[in-house]
Amino acid sequence: MLKRIAKQILNKKNKSNKIESFQSMKEYKQILNLMLQNGRIWSKLIPKNEAINSLHEVEFKVFSQWGDDGIIQYLINYLDIENNTFVEFGVEDYLESNTRFLLMNNNWSGLIIDGNENHISNIKKNELFWKYDLITKASFITAENINELIENENIKGQIGLLHIDIDGNDYWIWKALAVVEPIIMVLEYNSVFGCERAITIPYDAHFIRTKAHYSNLYAGASLLSLCDLATEKGYVFIGSNSAGNNAYFVKKEFAKALKPLTAFEGFVNSKFRESRNKTGGLNYLRGAQRLAEIKGLPVYNTRTKKIEDL
Repeated sequence: MLKRIAKQILNKKNKSNKIESFQSMKEYKQILNLMLQNGRIWSKLIPKNEAINSLHEVEFKVFSQWGDDGIIQYLINYLDIENNTFVEFGVEDYLESNTRFLLMNNNWSGLIIDGNENHISNIKKNELFWKYDLITKASFITAENINELIENENIKGQIGLLHIDIDGNDYWIWKALAVVEPIIMVLEYNSVFGCERAITIPYDAHFIRTKAHYSNLYAGASLLSLCDLATEKGYVFIGSNSAGNNAYFVKKEFAKALKPLTAFEGFVNSKFRESRNKTGGLNYLRGAQRLAEIKGLPVYNTRTKKIEDL
């Protein structure tokens, strides 16, 4: 609620005269402070030094779209992390993201990347850009450029957290990632693909989901394919958020008493209805209707290494 009001105030500021703009910014800062104070209260209520049964137990949201702020707060307090650095891809305007609370509440350093130059330009105009150690970069991310993009900012080796949410080549980007070894990996998965098949969209460096299929449902990878890749890279899967779109992985040697899960055990089927019709309007498909909308499209089986039909 507060986040929605803050966005409305910022939009008002962009359209107002200087006096109205000043008042809008004052209101925005007041709401921002309330959001941060609420988040800090919730942060103190979550367990710090004990393993939990489910990530859902610690969820809360400040800037995250769903309850991921709480999950991340729990993990950074429970795990032994020395390098308090994060990287996040696909942040848009950064008003809603999974690392902004980490930046502002815990004073972590970070690199955020988005393919839209206007988004990055607006972030640089926000006071958080000078208040915190935040690097911003406008670039369309591919498997071919991801390591260079990160290394050029002098970020390499072990870091605290990396989040991939680019609505497309998420699996392929993580597979190509070599320059950093995050202790915590957060990846968006496509629950519409189910949890029985290890599949992803075939790699296309120019992939944009709105162009790939009008429904916006054809993107990303299944949870099983990400769990397989996690095992290859030395991670354990510890669960998904309750919204059914973000999966959490921790480097095996840092996982302590966190219980490793199979894809089947940790799978959460999303309920949000973001599908579009052929004219671009929301059509609110639910359940099996979503898979039926994209049935027959090509997917890559990461186990058989072959293209199959969805």
